[in-house]
Amino acid sequence: MNLKKIITIVAVAVISVLMIYGFILISKIFSANTKFQENELYVYVPTGATYADVKKILEPYIKNFDNFEMVASKRSYPENVKSGRFLLKKDMNNIDLVRAMRSNVPVKLAFNNQERLENFAGRIGSQIEADSLSLLKAIKDSTFLKENGFNEENVFAMFIPNTYEVYWNTSAEKFRDKMIKEYHNFWTEERIEKAKKQGLTPVQATILASIVHKESVKKDERPRIAGVYLNRLRLEMPLQADPTVIYALKLRDNNFDQVIKRVFYNDLIMRSPYNTYVNIGLPPGPIAMPDITAVEAVLSPEKHDYIYFCASIDRFGYHEFASTYEQHTINAKKYSDWIASQGVTR
Repeated sequence: MNLKKIITIVAVAVISVLMIYGFILISKIFSANTKFQENELYVYVPTGATYADVKKILEPYIKNFDNFEMVASKRSYPENVKSGRFLLKKDMNNIDLVRAMRSNVPVKLAFNNQERLENFAGRIGSQIEADSLSLLKAIKDSTFLKENGFNEENVFAMFIPNTYEVYWNTSAEKFRDKMIKEYHNFWTEERIEKAKKQGLTPVQATILASIVHKESVKKDERPRIAGVYLNRLRLEMPLQADPTVIYALKLRDNNFDQVIKRVFYNDLIMRSPYNTYVNIGLPPGPIAMPDITAVEAVLSPEKHDYIYFCASIDRFGYHEFASTYEQHTINAKKYSDWIASQGVTR
């Protein structure tokens, strides 16, 4: 056999080996390498996690970990682990998997209807890495409160219910700082001026809005209710808002899960800064997280001379309004008689 044939055979053999190796390599890189049935799922990598930690997190979802590690190593992933929330899709190949683990996907936070800061912190802590205790500590930080004109009782007014995009691994401090930024974005010069025309600061407007929010789920009625309370404030009358008494009862009992549908005389004389039957003016902080329609109702209230209202028995969810105590007494008796007939004892 001459040299030329030998070289040709060797070359063909080498090329064949290289092709086989290339095919195997390509197969390792580009073949589907997941073992979950869902179309997609999220994995969470905590702050400070190492590549060893990530391997434990990913192990339940990856079919052939050696193949994944080969690609991860080639793309320098072990030295560049990121914390956060990452989206994996069914049948991803190894390149896609490594790419996915470098793309932190934001969380859409939605919150409303929280009754106090502790409930709110728990709600947020269930959606991001920071837990409720670290969130409370950051929000109640004395320097932060002082710099932004809040105190521990009214800082709940800082949170505007909406949907926000944040990264899962956002720290408690960064979340707090985002919320104060959103607060200032909401309280434009126009809204501040509207509050001022009602004799209120933004925080005071939010506190009153929390009462309006609790008084009625009917958004079209909220401007009228806001008008009643603003009339009472101008007359220096007690607000006499039942929701503030209910809040005071829950706060006293440290039980915000209890359902209270009726308040009694002994409740109305309870000593509490949140009881607007015994205290003139607004309570020291919001009794709930008001939605934006309740805030807007306070900023643009209905103009009228009503100073009383009570629940209607003819239009459920709505209220009957009165300008005189005599008319209010008639309306209130109707409601009292009806609710007694329903057997509601608390």
